[in-house]
Amino acid sequence: MTGVVGSNTAYRPPDTSVQLWELTLGDLLAEAAADSGDQVALLYGPDGRSWTYAELDAAASAVAGAIAGILDPGDRLAVWSTGTPEWVLLQFGAARAGVILVPLNPAYQAPELRHALRQSRSRAVFHGPPVRDRSLRDVVEQVRGECPELERVLDLEQLDGFVADTPAKPLPVVDAHDPVMIQYTSGTTGRPKGAMLTHSGIVNNARLSALRAGLSDDGANGGVWLNPLPLFHTGGCVFNALGSMATRARHVLMPVWDPGLALELIERERVTFLCAVPTILISMIDHPDFASRDISSLRYVLSGGTTIPPDMVRRFETTLDIDYTMVFGQTEAGPTVCMTLTEDTPEDKSGTIGVPLPHTEVKIVDPDTGATTGYDTPGEICTRGYGRMLGYFELPDETATAIDADGWLHTGDLGQMDARGYLQITGRLKDIIRRGGETISPRAIEDLLFSQPGVGEVAVVGVPDERYGEQVAAFVLPAADTSPDLEALRTLTAEHLARYKVPTYWVVVDEIPHTPSGKVQKFVLRDRFVAGEYGSM
Repeated sequence: MTGVVGSNTAYRPPDTSVQLWELTLGDLLAEAAADSGDQVALLYGPDGRSWTYAELDAAASAVAGAIAGILDPGDRLAVWSTGTPEWVLLQFGAARAGVILVPLNPAYQAPELRHALRQSRSRAVFHGPPVRDRSLRDVVEQVRGECPELERVLDLEQLDGFVADTPAKPLPVVDAHDPVMIQYTSGTTGRPKGAMLTHSGIVNNARLSALRAGLSDDGANGGVWLNPLPLFHTGGCVFNALGSMATRARHVLMPVWDPGLALELIERERVTFLCAVPTILISMIDHPDFASRDISSLRYVLSGGTTIPPDMVRRFETTLDIDYTMVFGQTEAGPTVCMTLTEDTPEDKSGTIGVPLPHTEVKIVDPDTGATTGYDTPGEICTRGYGRMLGYFELPDETATAIDADGWLHTGDLGQMDARGYLQITGRLKDIIRRGGETISPRAIEDLLFSQPGVGEVAVVGVPDERYGEQVAAFVLPAADTSPDLEALRTLTAEHLARYKVPTYWVVVDEIPHTPSGKVQKFVLRDRFVAGEYGSM
């Protein structure tokens, strides 16, 4: 189904051919335990610990009872750790207790942790083991005095002891449309905000994403999923943790990305499905162990976070012998909005983000007028559907800015829709550079530079300028063992772009900062440039 029949309108109505599930996270696990109880549900890669669906169901209920003993329904419980089996048990236990989980990035520094704990008004936090020799407990204790509602600091590695020592209370009735999680946005433009997601929203989003990737939810064994993504991110705790359960798959968990361990686990566990950003896939293919490992079981790979050239799609599909799909999403949308199809061409898998998932509406609007654009006309991507967040936690003004009166989520991403209903990303609304009276989208400049010799990655950013308001700056990360020719790149852009789009500043950097989901943090580059941290050409 494409846009409105007989019109040139960039609108994709919802596909309702697939029925939504009215399930909480607890319901999802209970159903899996009932029909697949003896099947392995969760396996921890580093040490091989495993739980069947029946064992996971029982353990989650025990955790839920203990959580209910210290927190009330609707309270917030933060978890600050790398990915461990206890993290997963806590996720399902909190859901059954009606408590809202607040996943936090273990890379947070003290000010970021303090902000999230204070803003979410978390009453308790479970911290994980040290990360890179940094004690997470010590950091929590450092900020604890500035978080007046934080009553308990608990050790996630001692979850069994917490359950054994805490008198359980009866579990509440939890509705599928209740909030289950506050996900702090990845922060591409500044301080993160807490998006409130619902049980049914994330259950269905994970399930429908899995179906689009080529899997089935018919109750049969869904194969083996390797999860290399951080659990604090929706890619890890929603798509992987819930999608694997919806398809009755085995969820193989990694605490952090390690390409050598990933290859070992794919061979040992006969992994069939992998969700990873392109940089992860490249590091795996380029690893010295790649040629010696048997990864023939791998059938499906889903990737997102950034677009890649068609030749890279072909490389992934040929080298790994898999069906490759691209995904586009946003935390506030629950998270997946669009995906390509396994049968799409490499050009569509690289040049588009596919079509919306079932039960998801998408339209392209003019950022200035709000009117829906025509086909192949750039504008802001807006989406509406079951997975959309309830709002930002206790931030009504920010919520009203993101979600309009008709329920449309304004993603801030710029894109366009063709007559087939396929979407392309053209940039970020907040990334738009306004130089004098000209409006410049960085995406076209980045696409031109990306494939040039010596360029590993590039980010084009607007930096302050007294005369023009902003000037164009290109931040170039060299490809491995090469050095970009900045003069040649300047000449190239001058030959292919209008003069006002040619970058004024050229900066070679040793890193381009990314969010955990792979999105470039352009505000960090801008701030560093303004602070004088970079030399430029």
